[in-house]
Amino acid sequence: MKKLTGFFIAVVALWSCSSGPKGELVGTRTSNFYQETPFGMLFIPLGAFHMGPSYEQITHNLTSQSKSVSVQSFYIDETEITNDEYRQFVNYVRDSIAHFTLNENGIDDHVLNPGEPNEQINWDEKIKWDDPDMIDPLAKLFLPVEERFYKKRQLDARRMNYVYWWIDFKTAAVKGEVSNRYEYDDIVNEKPKKDRTLDSWKYRDAYGDGITDRSQFIKREIVNVYPDTLSWVHDFTYSFNEPLTDMYYWHPVYDHYPVVGVNWNQAKAFCIWRTHLMNDYRTSIDQAIVNDFRLPTESEWEYAARGGYDHSPYPWGGPYIRNSRGCFLGNFKPLRGNYVDDGGLHTIVVAHYWPNGFGLFDMAGNVAEWTSNAFEESAYNFAHDLNMNYTYEAAENDMPALKRKVIRGGSWKDIGYFMQTGARTYEYQDTSKCFVGFRCVQTYLGRKLGDVNDSQVY
Repeated sequence: MKKLTGFFIAVVALWSCSSGPKGELVGTRTSNFYQETPFGMLFIPLGAFHMGPSYEQITHNLTSQSKSVSVQSFYIDETEITNDEYRQFVNYVRDSIAHFTLNENGIDDHVLNPGEPNEQINWDEKIKWDDPDMIDPLAKLFLPVEERFYKKRQLDARRMNYVYWWIDFKTAAVKGEVSNRYEYDDIVNEKPKKDRTLDSWKYRDAYGDGITDRSQFIKREIVNVYPDTLSWVHDFTYSFNEPLTDMYYWHPVYDHYPVVGVNWNQAKAFCIWRTHLMNDYRTSIDQAIVNDFRLPTESEWEYAARGGYDHSPYPWGGPYIRNSRGCFLGNFKPLRGNYVDDGGLHTIVVAHYWPNGFGLFDMAGNVAEWTSNAFEESAYNFAHDLNMNYTYEAAENDMPALKRKVIRGGSWKDIGYFMQTGARTYEYQDTSKCFVGFRCVQTYLGRKLGDVNDSQVY
């Protein structure tokens, strides 16, 4: 017995010397993480700047005032999202619907684990669009014969709907009347005196309505993702833009032109899809997921547009809209309307002009860009000076004034004033324009100690 006891003591002693934290606080020792720069994006270091007009003018101060704002590090797209990039999103939605449609019609292997919680598309199974046997199963994805402009089959853009969920953190964070589920009669033994079911939980959201279940913080959205190709016609009266309507989105000559005809809801849905696209891949190779792609806040957009030139009115750092040779530095509506004087009649290929100090193209002109912020004339007066961000999630039945979203940068059809980094205006979130596009950002999470360049402060 003594020998056996001595054996166990020796084993415990050896274990305590060879493994474990040895009595020290060392944390959980999670795996390494390194945030790679997403393809097509540039890193913007954290900093502070003077947000708003770069000079005092009473009329311009009606919508914005100069304000010192600090911004966290983030990544931002080098150019606006192009037609070709947006088509990848639309084709993903189209193919997803096709896979589920084929599965519903009894054509197996297009969906894995159908009807189960882990149901997912089998992307290894190709869709045979030209197969005669696929015409009837996929018929509902195409326009009926009587609605076609041409004899060839045409996809029905009205069916290109993307479904996603998001968490309303702002509502969840509102301080309200939150009751415990149980009132305890005996605290020590945890004997409930009265059962308060989840139905009796009361949250007060930002609009004063009672929320009785945490699941109500999860919002479901259905967005039709096909761009409004008719925007080239309905945005201008008595103007011949039909060739652009017919070809701008799909023709390969416009592949690297900025996508337009995309409303704010569609731009937001694109960011959600891009997040899933990246995180699904990282999960497949056992890497930690990265932060979400999203639309830039108004303060992030302006900070990036200034390119490190704090008080300059334009992204290129100077007070003029031409260079020393008299050439225009962006695509806009110069002088009294000579659209071609700057090198482009309407939109032009992205990255045509010189980049700003951060290496970003088209932060002034070409197309205006959606931001995540709601438009409010007085927002600068009450919004926080740390990552300034004023948002409002407008419902479909809200009044139009609540659906205004900030657009920045000016476009090919705007006068020079809107090319300024501090200029701001708005469009409605459910409307699409032929002069408004967007680009994505991603928050920089940082690096773990011990990673490359961990001594740098961002």
